[in-house]
Amino acid sequence: MSSQPVRSLRRIALAALFVFCTLAARPVGAVASAGEKTNTRWDSAKAEIEKRIAASGAEVSLAFRTLDGKQEFYLRPDESYHAASTMKLGVMVELFHQWKQRKLKFEDALPVRNEFASLVDGSPFQLDSADDSDPDVYKKIGGTMTVAELCEHMITRSSNLATNLLMIKLGVANIRRAMSDAGAPGLDIKRPLEDGKAYEKGINNTATARALLVLLERIARLKAVDRESSVKMLEVLKRQTFNEAIPAGLPHGIVVAHKTGEITRIHHDAAIVYAPRPFILVLLVRGIEDRDKSGALMAGLTSVLYDAVEPARGTR
Repeated sequence: MSSQPVRSLRRIALAALFVFCTLAARPVGAVASAGEKTNTRWDSAKAEIEKRIAASGAEVSLAFRTLDGKQEFYLRPDESYHAASTMKLGVMVELFHQWKQRKLKFEDALPVRNEFASLVDGSPFQLDSADDSDPDVYKKIGGTMTVAELCEHMITRSSNLATNLLMIKLGVANIRRAMSDAGAPGLDIKRPLEDGKAYEKGINNTATARALLVLLERIARLKAVDRESSVKMLEVLKRQTFNEAIPAGLPHGIVVAHKTGEITRIHHDAAIVYAPRPFILVLLVRGIEDRDKSGALMAGLTSVLYDAVEPARGTR
């Protein structure tokens, strides 16, 4: 072999050794690459979230995923919680499913009544307007409201009476089937709201953070029922009037399409966040009596996640 190829191989070997040694010897305080910065920020955010949850004393399940699919974070995502009003997302999806099938129209008028049959024995029960976040639907008892009006009150004002009226119209079995078809069986809807006898027997609507994330992601990707239905659902979700949890942890002007839910010591929020880099975030909280404190906890967790997400290219 000639000396020229030998010298060339030696130069290549020395160059490779130099690069390796330079990287290995980089001081601790050296500037990290963009990818390393992102990983460090993300790891710090996850540690901060776990710290805040531990300090709250609450049970919290979290499901987070950016719509580009590049970052996700889960804490106890498959643990079941009382769904509270997050189950109304499932009712809405089935409503649009039946609208697409032409089984109903948004302008259809439904009688407004306040009497329902218990799942346990068929005995009648009523809802108490004092326990409902939306008293306006009760003013229509004896009259009618359109399907569109009931859906609006169910989502944006979280009306329990509007929800029960729609559930009876749609059929609970159909709502359950819709959740299974959507890949979200963890949103387990068994009965209309405020059925006291069913509650006493432990028959409740339940939800997991993962199931709510899956359902919201289908809506966000315009794949829940179909594109037109998803767009209409997003329009309703963006008009949510209860914004003390996830939206409160975001900079002003960030659009959020979401559904909250709360009962005693239960406070949830499930959201599509249209940040520069959009993401889905579901927070289920159990064990805090004061809703202001649970809302503040969720807002704080949201803020940590928002700050940790790397902006999409071209949005800085």
